[in-house]
Amino acid sequence: MRQNTTNSDRAKPTIQAKIEGIQRLGRVTRREHLELTSALLGGQLMTEHDRDQINQILEAIQVGKLKLVGE
Repeated sequence: MRQNTTNSDRAKPTIQAKIEGIQRLGRVTRREHLELTSALLGGQLMTEHDRDQINQILEAIQVGKLKLVGE
């Protein structure tokens, strides 16, 4: 069965890849913050684990453990 994806869909990093990159670098760009927040609030299909990790990232930003940077 053929999946209905475009080249741009395949080029987009997964939520998990974004989370791993943020955790590795210890910082979040404003674009990443917007994408993660939109995924969380927009009802995007994701695992409970991904949802928990996004919440942890947002909490870490609030308490200053992760730095929010411009692109």
